[in-house]
Parts: sequence; C-alpha cells; structure tokens
Amino acid sequence: MKITIIGIGYVGLITGVGLAHLGNDVLCFDIDKSKIDSLNNGIPTIYEEGLDEKLKFNLAKNRIDFTDNPETAICFGNIIIIAVWTPQDNDGCANLKYIL
Repeated sequence: MKITIIGIGYVGLITGVGLAHLGNDVLCFDIDKSKIDSLNNGIPTIYEEGLDEKLKFNLAKNRIDFTDNPETAICFGNIIIIAVWTPQDNDGCANLKYIL
C-alpha cells in the first residue's frame, strides 16, 4: 500500500515509521525542511524507544521517505493521513487552520 502522512510531529512520524515497518511504502510530508533533511539521513526528530532503529531499517529498505513538496506527497498515496496540530480555540473547538 502507498501511504502519505501529512505532518511529521510525534503522531505523524510514529505512524509513518510504523506503517513502513509493516511493509507499506510511506511518504511523509512536512513544511519543515530541517526535519525532512534529518529524517532522510536517519536522524529522528523526536525520541521514542526503538524509533531510531526502525527508521534506519525502513530507509534502507526504501519503504519510507520524507519530502517538503506538497504536490509530490498528495500524488503519492492511495491513502492520505493528516497528522497536524489542531490546538483548541478559546471556545473549546478544534482550531483547523493547519488542516485548511
């Protein structure tokens, strides 16, 4: 399965690496070029036990890649998962500005 993950904070990165480790082809998108560069070089941007090894393993197997190109990311996946921050507004509702 080809899967796109939009947003590679904690939730997006763990989900992307996990889905790649299950054998899927995963392309993760984020606007932060420094995150993209680090991850493509096998350097995790967060700590989670086992993440370092799984990231490197799946990069070596060409099952996961990272991009800052939104068009490439959208066109890649048969499934697209949006994992971006949705902070709470003052009225208690989710602020959807990062999704929109």
